[in-house]
Amino acid sequence: MQSKTFLNNLILLVPVLLLHINICQAQNEYQFKSGLVLNSGARYGREALYNDPLAYRLYTNALLAPKEGDVFGKSDSGAELKWVKVDADTAFRFRSRASANAYLYLSYDAKAAAVAILNISGNASVYVNGVAHMGDPYASGWMNIPIKLNKGRNDFFVRGANCTAKLTFPDKPVFIETADATVPQIRVGAPAQEMKAAIVVVNASSTVLAGLQIMAELDGIVKLSALPVVQAYGCRKVYFDFQTKNAADKGVSKVNVSLMRNGKKLDQKALSIETVAAGDKYSETFISKIDGSLQYYAVAPKTGAQQPGSALFFSVHGAGVEAIGQARAYESKDWGNLVAPTNRRPRGFNWEDWGRLDALEVLDIARKTLNPDPQHIYLTGHSMGGHGTWFLGATYPDKWAAIAPCAGYPTLKGYGSADGLIPDSSSSAMGKILLRASNQSDVPKLAYNYKQVGVYILHGDADRTVSVNYARQMKQQLAGFHADMNYYEYPGGSHWYSNESVDWKPLFDFFKWHKIAPNTEVNSLDFTTASPGISASNRWITVHHQVSPLEYSRVRITRDLKAGTIKGILDNVALLKINLADFGKGATVAITLDSLSTVKFTTSTTADSVYLHKNSNGWSIAKTPGDNEKGPHRYGTFKEGFNKNMLYVYGTGGTPDERKWSREKAVFDAESWYYRGNGAFDIITDKEYSKAKYKDRNVVLVGNAVTNSAWKILLSDCPVQIGAGSVIAGNNKWSGDNLGAYFVWPIAGTVSNTVSVISGSGLKGMQAVTANQYFAGGSGFPDIMVYNLKMLNEGVTEVVYAGFYDNQWKLSPKDLVSK
Repeated sequence: MQSKTFLNNLILLVPVLLLHINICQAQNEYQFKSGLVLNSGARYGREALYNDPLAYRLYTNALLAPKEGDVFGKSDSGAELKWVKVDADTAFRFRSRASANAYLYLSYDAKAAAVAILNISGNASVYVNGVAHMGDPYASGWMNIPIKLNKGRNDFFVRGANCTAKLTFPDKPVFIETADATVPQIRVGAPAQEMKAAIVVVNASSTVLAGLQIMAELDGIVKLSALPVVQAYGCRKVYFDFQTKNAADKGVSKVNVSLMRNGKKLDQKALSIETVAAGDKYSETFISKIDGSLQYYAVAPKTGAQQPGSALFFSVHGAGVEAIGQARAYESKDWGNLVAPTNRRPRGFNWEDWGRLDALEVLDIARKTLNPDPQHIYLTGHSMGGHGTWFLGATYPDKWAAIAPCAGYPTLKGYGSADGLIPDSSSSAMGKILLRASNQSDVPKLAYNYKQVGVYILHGDADRTVSVNYARQMKQQLAGFHADMNYYEYPGGSHWYSNESVDWKPLFDFFKWHKIAPNTEVNSLDFTTASPGISASNRWITVHHQVSPLEYSRVRITRDLKAGTIKGILDNVALLKINLADFGKGATVAITLDSLSTVKFTTSTTADSVYLHKNSNGWSIAKTPGDNEKGPHRYGTFKEGFNKNMLYVYGTGGTPDERKWSREKAVFDAESWYYRGNGAFDIITDKEYSKAKYKDRNVVLVGNAVTNSAWKILLSDCPVQIGAGSVIAGNNKWSGDNLGAYFVWPIAGTVSNTVSVISGSGLKGMQAVTANQYFAGGSGFPDIMVYNLKMLNEGVTEVVYAGFYDNQWKLSPKDLVSK
């Protein structure tokens, strides 16, 4: 009887408990369920230009909280653009036929000022009460951004109308997230070792946090790692050490990860680390030189005993594919190891920009750790990785014995994916010089570089994702000059028809009978590059200076080692370096370029090189260029500064609004870099910066000569000067507070470091440069670009200055366009 009464009471109590739980959940999480959508006409893509009428109104204080039916403006066809009510579906997803660059308006009424974690999935970016934050365009789900909520109404203008959105209210001001961890794998039979993993620290407090530590415990062994600074209302991916024991069995282990400060535990999570069998595919982590963050690559090890001198297969993955997934698509080979880099993210940078740099870092690591036969290194990849194969193969033709693009598109001018296409052309001089900065991405223009590598093209003939016509296009182009190409269309093959989409035996058979010939056997070269800062050298030649920066430079050159002659035809080359080591010591070499007068040089050692400069009288021997000149070590463009353990320095001077913008811009870029590049960079104030303290690091400077005191340290010798109400570039001057600028400049006293500047002549100009589509893979930015805030409405006509420095880092009218 007593038990029955207890059971009845429990049954009555359950709904009350559930209601209490739901109320608690409702208090800790708010799901947006209704909003307004507008096809605003915003346009962002893979170029320096962008259009955003809504952002323009925001920056000119003309953007009001909309109501249903409000007219925003008119489309190009004259139709009214209205805010339309939209409700989320049962999965809380807003769906709209509007384009991805439409805006969704959401609002939240807070009873008091508070801090929340914003999670929007499926958007490109979002303005929260006017402050820009990165979105989650690929709907990964782990982009959690701390935001400050005002008492009363809070406005969210979300770029991207097909998304879910929610707020959560954390019970801790600082905590860790493991959903986006970067982890290695332990291998059975491996000795005890120290390994590195990375997780995200979320700082939802108003304090910049220094002195944080991670305490990691695995199998009773504890390691303590110091962490870098985490910005207030920010998140940062950080790495830490953990110690393994001798691995005897495969399985999953839990690393207990505690976030510590001053001996106090702030949060704790368990992180899963997998142990794989000996011989299985595995992941390995490393610290990247790009930004000092932790990255990983995957390996499909050679079957049998590991030994130096095996082949190396370098495989670049497709969009949305993890590197470890790429490695697992292959059966291990008995004659070589397969290594798969990450491109920084499963979508990352399309293997361009920092995806390219990631590939080069991993290739260097693979050469050092696996010690492959240097003549047997091969490149392949699928889909976006097929593009990566075309691109990396053309950009670095002397690194591969053969390449094999699978289901790939050659250029982002023809297949743009999520970030759109690189525009093919422009009708204006300003548009043309802006597009020049993307020339390195146009693979068909580099096609002659494939002459020295074997090419195997594999594509399914029923591929609806990447049309087989791309493969046919490249086959037709190469057929005109390439003698070592194999082409196969898989009958009925879709984009992915099985693991044979990449692991195709005839492809590896093709690889097997190719090798990289030694330099002494390669006496004829045909090499094209658009930027010596990206690709300068091919075997024994280096394009050091161009006549016109970022135009295509081509070198067709032959040599006769016995006769002691070199002859060549060069296009758009101002300074050429020729390595003469293969001629030996004491050889007199006669060099004739462009059928002009012959230059003779006698080698004094077995490692001599000669520089040849072109002037109005022909070619002549030149001195070794100084580090202060442009060259492969430091060439521009604006995007070059985002490398070499880059450091963000934001200004603390100027008006309160300018100071606020400067820090918010640095944090926005940090969010964007984390999302797109799986990384993090240090952010400091201008007052903290010194060359000595941050030696050998590139700088990204946010602000102008008035608002950022580091300007005097880094840019006092620069011909571009930006202050309150003016921009000066050489003899050009523009006035107003609405001018924004991006430019790059060498850091004096360094061999190869640069500062990339994000600047404005006033608050409006600073807001004009808030958009950061420079993180889109393949997007082209010149050395310098100055534009009016009106560009957001009017386009290229509001760009007032753009182009490239000459080879001495001077402003030359020849390669600059001024309005």
